[in-house]
Amino acid sequence: MRSDARQNRDRVLAAAREEFTAHGAAASLNKIAQRAGVGPGTLYRHFPSAQALLVAIITADVAALVDHGRELLGHPSPGEALRIWLRAVAVHATAMRGLVATELLGADPALAECHDRIRAVAGDLSQRAGVRDDVDDLLTVVNAVAWASERHPGDQGRLGRLLTLVTRGLP
Repeated sequence: MRSDARQNRDRVLAAAREEFTAHGAAASLNKIAQRAGVGPGTLYRHFPSAQALLVAIITADVAALVDHGRELLGHPSPGEALRIWLRAVAVHATAMRGLVATELLGADPALAECHDRIRAVAGDLSQRAGVRDDVDDLLTVVNAVAWASERHPGDQGRLGRLLTLVTRGLP
């Protein structure tokens, strides 16, 4: 990819992240193009649909989340490492007004791979911490906490308090 095309793509992704964060599913592709300083044709050349744009953003975010989890495998306290990572998962789940969770439930193969990667890291961190609970159950609870915290956007501490309640029994 030419450097100018790469820059345009990066600007579109940054603008899309801001729009989806601010407006969720109601985000406008035209506003994304405007915010990125590109024409609609440039946006559609890189991302033919809002779904393609979301998949690109989510895939990049999951890669960073997974990398963070892998780094935490070397943390001196396995239980603390798991708690830190579960907090990152919850923050990830609240991104873009719940669109991440909605999209991860979709049938897109790239998103199915994202979910598998999250599950794998959760399994590794859980096993290292001696947590024998089902990884899917653990991730479901963390996503439920994220959803519940979104219902009260004015309460900035709610996510942390709810995660503390859920993770209190971890080693």
